[in-house]
Amino acid sequence: MSSTTQPAVVTAGSFLTLHYRLAGPAGDIINTFNDKPATLSLGTGELSPAVEQRLIGLEEGTHATFELPAGAAFGERNPDMQQWVARKLLAQMGDPDEQYAVGDVVQFPTPDGTGSYAGAVIESNETAVRFDFNHPLAGQPVTFEVKLIGVL
Repeated sequence: MSSTTQPAVVTAGSFLTLHYRLAGPAGDIINTFNDKPATLSLGTGELSPAVEQRLIGLEEGTHATFELPAGAAFGERNPDMQQWVARKLLAQMGDPDEQYAVGDVVQFPTPDGTGSYAGAVIESNETAVRFDFNHPLAGQPVTFEVKLIGVL
């Protein structure tokens, strides 16, 4: 008698070890294939819900690529997520001599101080810097490639 072991399958709440790549029309935003694999738990917000849905039901060892239509992975771009921040406030939060160039990504503390979020510089003048707090892939088609190494 031989017993065959079925590969583990991803379900809601699974703990995963994986390589993954998220790319938009301009190229990769995240790519772990050339580095150590990522570990994460589904349902904790580490991946967008649309990306997590593509993982549900996949077997350990799977290597797959998914094409998500514009806006599906990270929502549409929201113009309200582009905001001016006074240089005076930026100086209080960090280095007062910091220079901000278009394209720079700056980390900000959450209001409760327990986390952070990022904004990309899109414009500046003498008194303020304008940041885009949208996800870099918001409103764009996304290629999601994954290789599932382990499923718990």
